[in-house]
Amino acid sequence: MEIAAYEPVARAEFPSKLPKKSQDCQPGRRFMRATLHGTSSLPASPFGREGKDRANHCAHLGAAIGVALVYNQHMTAFLDLGVHALHRAYRAGTLDVRQTIDEVLKRIGLAGDDKVWISRASDADLRAQAAALDARRDEIDRLPLYGVPFAVKDNLDVAGMVTTAACPGFAYEATTSAAVVQRLVDAGAIMVGKTNLDQFATGLVGVRSPYGVPRNPFDASYVPGGSSSGSAVSVASGLVSFSLGTDTAGSGRVPAGFNNIVGLKPTPGLLSNEGMVPACRSLDCTSVFALSCADADAILAVVAAPHATPSIGRTFRFGIVAAKDAEFFGDAAYATLYAQSIERLKGLGGTPVEIDYAPFRDAAQLLYNGPWVAERTAAVGTFMEGADDTAGVWPTTRQIVLSGLEYSAVDAFEGQYRLAELKARAFAEMKGLDFLAVPTAGTIYRLADLEREPVLYNSHLGHYTNFVNFFGLSALAVPAGFRPDGMPFGITLIARANAERALLAFGARWQRAVPLPLGKTMSRLPQPECDPVVVEDRISVAVVGAHMSGLPLNGQLVELGGRLESTGKTAPAYRFYALPGGPPHRPGIVRVAEGGGAIELEVWSLPAEKIGALLRQIPAPLGLGSVSLANGASVPGFLCEAHAAEGAKDITALGGWRAYLKTLS
Repeated sequence: MEIAAYEPVARAEFPSKLPKKSQDCQPGRRFMRATLHGTSSLPASPFGREGKDRANHCAHLGAAIGVALVYNQHMTAFLDLGVHALHRAYRAGTLDVRQTIDEVLKRIGLAGDDKVWISRASDADLRAQAAALDARRDEIDRLPLYGVPFAVKDNLDVAGMVTTAACPGFAYEATTSAAVVQRLVDAGAIMVGKTNLDQFATGLVGVRSPYGVPRNPFDASYVPGGSSSGSAVSVASGLVSFSLGTDTAGSGRVPAGFNNIVGLKPTPGLLSNEGMVPACRSLDCTSVFALSCADADAILAVVAAPHATPSIGRTFRFGIVAAKDAEFFGDAAYATLYAQSIERLKGLGGTPVEIDYAPFRDAAQLLYNGPWVAERTAAVGTFMEGADDTAGVWPTTRQIVLSGLEYSAVDAFEGQYRLAELKARAFAEMKGLDFLAVPTAGTIYRLADLEREPVLYNSHLGHYTNFVNFFGLSALAVPAGFRPDGMPFGITLIARANAERALLAFGARWQRAVPLPLGKTMSRLPQPECDPVVVEDRISVAVVGAHMSGLPLNGQLVELGGRLESTGKTAPAYRFYALPGGPPHRPGIVRVAEGGGAIELEVWSLPAEKIGALLRQIPAPLGLGSVSLANGASVPGFLCEAHAAEGAKDITALGGWRAYLKTLS
């Protein structure tokens, strides 16, 4: 297989003829023209029509994208570097690893001095690694990342290479690789090089580096986002399949949003930080950049131990920032795109819930306006104090790191108390929600803007990110659209700890529902069968009274992660009673040998680990037992002790609790 050199899509020629469906879809035509001519802007609303036309619109748009890929005159073939795409080609025998590495090197050469790399593995070494893997092709089944090229942020160690953290005077040669890097290599991945970053991972802009500013592939006059700037750009530009970043305050999410790619920020501690130059040791996370959620999930499966997690159902509740609290720093286009994203989430089965954003905002402000700055001082302050002008220390970075000397131990303890208060308030806001959906950033700045306000504008970019690691949450940044000028916009889905697989599975649904390009590449989404599948342990529970939808105690189920699975009736084997007491009024069902009726019910599913919490909320004489359904199945449900029915009102003839409540009004 001969792979042509990678060429920017802006050099492609628009085809003279389009498939009929694409000709009939003006938004698709506009998107294709934008893609082919380098603007990458989308119609204001990709879902411009409703009902069944919506699906047709998406199909036409997808067809247009496909045509754009086919008609690039500068490519005889395009090599999709997606993890799943590479593995399909390797297994089919249509591609070998040496061809992949040759293509990667061509693309890097054509990218020129894009400031992405601080150091790279030599061409000879990369080709030697590729040849060694080709000789092990029969082992592909036990090497989940066989022949997949990746990049590493240069604050993570790679054995035999220099780690700089974007500071020449700090540089040292690593003798061992960071634990996460080693796992990837052991799984067959090929480490291509170390990427540029905001010095010592201090910044969200991606410009604070003596090695230059990585070029934003959508418009070089805009910031690439940081601190994992080079890692994000390397993926968005199609130079590697995926990359590792780090995230303390948003460094694994903001660059994803600015480069139209996926950024996975795991729960703190899920991925090992061994071999990382620390920024704030208590908050640092290793993060993953990829073109798709399916690819990010494949990486996560290698670097993290699998764990059970509740999935996000076909119906879900998500928190949003109320209009009065939303901050877009004058960027009306980002505000519009966020509103559109909320509508798209509703279209996927979601119910938006406005949250009080104050505790999240106030926690975010603690990171740079509180004693946690002193943790950066603890990490590299000694070096900063002794470094002279030849060390390459970025002035803004020095200012931030040494400002931590102003804080006392008392300040640190008071900060912890304040954070605990804010966390409790924030978690109360998240109760009953599957996730929060916030803008990844409120705006994007030009390089020239930062010359005027380098610190203030950087802080603006952390408005929706800084609190996440403080609260020990998991997060996933996903592409969500484009401004009229072609600059990307993204949203971040934020959930409780250890919800990464659930977020990735939902993110795959999002990517399939929202037709967007992948980075600034010609790659396509993996096949649907590659999407993450969340295996979870859930237990069904039948409810017949106040726990049913819309009734007073239903919130108990929702708060415990309950999902409505079905409605129906019991088998005709129960007597139904209105028990004394209340409010809330409670019913009880008792199984009888004869003379029973069929009672209206709902079947809810809960995470297995939450069943105990539900039982603690259920008072005697009710208890958990097996309830027979009209369809012949049996599920756990709440039954009443027979003695409690003595003297209670028999309401079996009414057939259900809602019917009984109507008699009380």
